[in-house]
Amino acid sequence: MSITNETSLRDRQIACIERMLMFNKETSSSDLTSGLDGQEMVWKVLVLDSKSTAIVSSILRVNDLLKSGVTVHSLIQQKRTPLPDVPVVYFVQPTQENINIIVEDLKEDKYAEFYVNFTSTLNRELLEDFAKQVSGTGKSAKIKQLYDQYSEFVVTEPDLFSLEIKNTYRQFNDPQANESQITSICDNVADGLYDAVMTIGSIPVIRAPKGGPAEMVAQKLESKLRDYVINTRANSTSASSSLERFVLVILDRNIDLASMFAHSWIYQCLVFDVFKLTRNTITIPSKGEDGQEIQKKMDIDPKDFFVNANAHLPFPDAVENVEAALADYKAQAEEITRKTGVSELSELDPSSNNDTLQIQEAVNKLPELTSRKAIIDTHMSVLASLLSQLESKGLDSFFEIEQGQDSPKSRQRFLDTLKDGKTTNLEDKLRTFIILYLASPSGLPADFVKKVEKYFNDQEYDIGALKYVYKLREIMKLSNLSFQNKSLENGHIDNKNDNANANSSLLLSGLSNKLYGLTEGKIQGGVGSLISGIKNFLPEKKTIPITNLVEAIMDPLNSSQKNLESTDEYLYFDPRVIRGSHTKKPKRQSYNKSLVFVVGGGNYLEYQNLQEWAHSQQGNAKSVVYGSTSITTPTDFLQEISSLG
Repeated sequence: MSITNETSLRDRQIACIERMLMFNKETSSSDLTSGLDGQEMVWKVLVLDSKSTAIVSSILRVNDLLKSGVTVHSLIQQKRTPLPDVPVVYFVQPTQENINIIVEDLKEDKYAEFYVNFTSTLNRELLEDFAKQVSGTGKSAKIKQLYDQYSEFVVTEPDLFSLEIKNTYRQFNDPQANESQITSICDNVADGLYDAVMTIGSIPVIRAPKGGPAEMVAQKLESKLRDYVINTRANSTSASSSLERFVLVILDRNIDLASMFAHSWIYQCLVFDVFKLTRNTITIPSKGEDGQEIQKKMDIDPKDFFVNANAHLPFPDAVENVEAALADYKAQAEEITRKTGVSELSELDPSSNNDTLQIQEAVNKLPELTSRKAIIDTHMSVLASLLSQLESKGLDSFFEIEQGQDSPKSRQRFLDTLKDGKTTNLEDKLRTFIILYLASPSGLPADFVKKVEKYFNDQEYDIGALKYVYKLREIMKLSNLSFQNKSLENGHIDNKNDNANANSSLLLSGLSNKLYGLTEGKIQGGVGSLISGIKNFLPEKKTIPITNLVEAIMDPLNSSQKNLESTDEYLYFDPRVIRGSHTKKPKRQSYNKSLVFVVGGGNYLEYQNLQEWAHSQQGNAKSVVYGSTSITTPTDFLQEISSLG
């Protein structure tokens, strides 16, 4: 599900880039992603900068570029070979440096025709400078197009995007930051959000809490959207005339700090937490032949069938499903070898002229089977590496402790983990302690806090991040307990004193013993059946604060009174009505579609929880796009707030 016409944000950005590569020709096809069919192919050069490389590499592979006629792609700053008979498509940020390089290429007749595309809006000053420089070359006829593509955001999942603006939380919360710095960041964030809204193709109603960075971004974005609406009113096909409105919810990271530190059991969240997951590439530390540690990179294709089916599932489900996928592959391979008489698939020759029907059928199936096997092998390797990390760091203990309510039992279990003798998981211990601290309504006992602080000091481990959390806890208006949680499995509101977590200490009992005996690097020998038993011990799926807040705005009829009262105070902006709309208290109304954006860092846990909620709405599934200034790992976020402590 996605914002408009059931097309995901990723599909829309892919369509935009592919259309650009076909010289921005509109197609009659209603399928945005198949607009290249039937068009005459023109071979071309694609020139990118670092930002546009991030945008393109997250959604397209080299083969996809080839299908769009791109034979060469290179960076604008690098020395490039002249190809005077070939057209060039530039896709770069609208900067003075990039404009100067394009003009130099024009002077040198480096390419036959120039199709210039900017990632976001080229301002008037730069546009006039570009026109003046081009005019001075006497070769303006070679510039065939000049487009703003509104694409300055990176999409890594169907409905997840990042502006890749780092350290915004620290900059917004740094007492030393001056007003011009804050304003500049807010301008950048509003520009990126504007591009996302333009790509979606509909003008939203904007909601934001008062008194923080989210309000500043909302005001700047509303102004930009209002100008757009005024300038395009005469155009009946413009985005402003879209019938169904969606709601854009802009939030400050302080709405819920705990989710930035939480240990999740969801497959994608675990990969992001334990390894490095950037722009659909997983980096896993492994041992080389000489015993030295090397960084092994695994590319995850946006069309990866296993990720699309399992990213949102608990880790044990993913283990079970990779086993099932391997068994299915083996069954198909065995059937082909039996029918064709070869001993293994590699013996089939795609270039063979053998016209036996069974051989031809087998050869036709071969590319898809080979691709499936490569994907299965990748996830086998990732899951095996995860198992190894779970064992060495004892991550299941932290997950289990975080699931329980704050209690003497939870605190004792945490103290027990401090005695495990492990120093590879000091960061995990600090994260779990922060969550216990944030989740305690009346504060943790002083003697417990002292014991924990002494442990970290004895290990000479920096607790600057913890000191910042102490400070923030004193002034936080909204803690984890400000929004009532809801079960995603039966729709009931969880009362603070219910028994939902009564069995938390048993949830993952024995998990490590069952999983960690496996041979490293292999998942085999009936693990699937073992895992399916463990699944029954996983905690009930619940909403987290951001999801409760979004539900209160999108679906007020099914939200709790407490959550509604919290969001009723949010500002309301509508770029399509007269100024001053945000001064009125908005009526509660339902929305089917939303874009949820967090200023100060986001994470996969919130994305997956929002998607889980959106799809659990029986008979009325919601559509939620999630974005942030950056998708930030717990490690990076700890470092970010440590400097504030």
